[in-house]
Amino acid sequence: MTRAFVFPGQGSQAVGMGKDLAEAFSAARDVFAEVDEALEQNLSRLMFEGPGDELTLTENAQPALMAVSLAVMRVLEKEGGFKLPGKAAYVAGHSLGEYSALCAASALTLTDTARLLKLRGLSMQKAVPVGEGAMAALLGLDFEQAVEVAREAAQGDVCAAANDNAPGQVVVSGAKAAIERALAIAATKGAKRSVLLPVSAPFHCALMQPAAEAMAEALSKVAVQQPVVPLIANVIAGPVSSPDDIKRLLVEQVCGTVRWRESVLKMKELGVDTLVEAGSGKVLAGLVKRIDKEMSALSLNTPADIEAFFKNS
Repeated sequence: MTRAFVFPGQGSQAVGMGKDLAEAFSAARDVFAEVDEALEQNLSRLMFEGPGDELTLTENAQPALMAVSLAVMRVLEKEGGFKLPGKAAYVAGHSLGEYSALCAASALTLTDTARLLKLRGLSMQKAVPVGEGAMAALLGLDFEQAVEVAREAAQGDVCAAANDNAPGQVVVSGAKAAIERALAIAATKGAKRSVLLPVSAPFHCALMQPAAEAMAEALSKVAVQQPVVPLIANVIAGPVSSPDDIKRLLVEQVCGTVRWRESVLKMKELGVDTLVEAGSGKVLAGLVKRIDKEMSALSLNTPADIEAFFKNS
């Protein structure tokens, strides 16, 4: 078995996230306390108790999702002596999950990761006034078809294929009027269904350029180490280990396409047969079967999941 550890992105947050881990493991409590201290915010209480609308704010959801992912990884290390080198060949993350992956692989400290994600969330939110951007999932179209829909829908506005999640599940992002045109055009191209997503900003398109500039400045002041296992980066769907390349790709990722489908296929090509999703929800494990039925996937987000993982590892 050759594993890669993968880390979820926005949309996997839910009130109560991480609470059972904190109750069961001191290592998880330590992670949440360190993130709270880094942000000078009681984020863990918001995660455990809500309210949901506040947790869903991008500036909170991003560091919260990372915190749960890293709590899982710290529990694996402290309770089971688990170390990524020798146990996993690669790490990868969906959008903000790339920061979780880098922290798990010791390229970023937990404190720096929390602060970077808080800034990333705030910067993405501020880049476009509320109501001027939108995102939509085009279901039943492949990536090339979605790119064509976005091109036709743009008509002078920004409209781009933002997330290539799995065959038949591509997300487009851009100006609200263009996304509304994309919904109509997709129906004529054979989309089974297209739905506007409940997001607060149009991520992963050119409208995010102010956020990319903010992240470039922030990353220039942060120490990035070589990860203990390579990262499969979103925007190139390939491995990267150089700290300079990692910083550059994290900046490109803000406006670039999340090439998740290709990233999973690249990991398979590199010999990975099992993806382990560490963190809140089971979105990435669910996508694996749609991308390649030969690959296995499991999710680690509860004490029971972790106990089962120890027994089977």
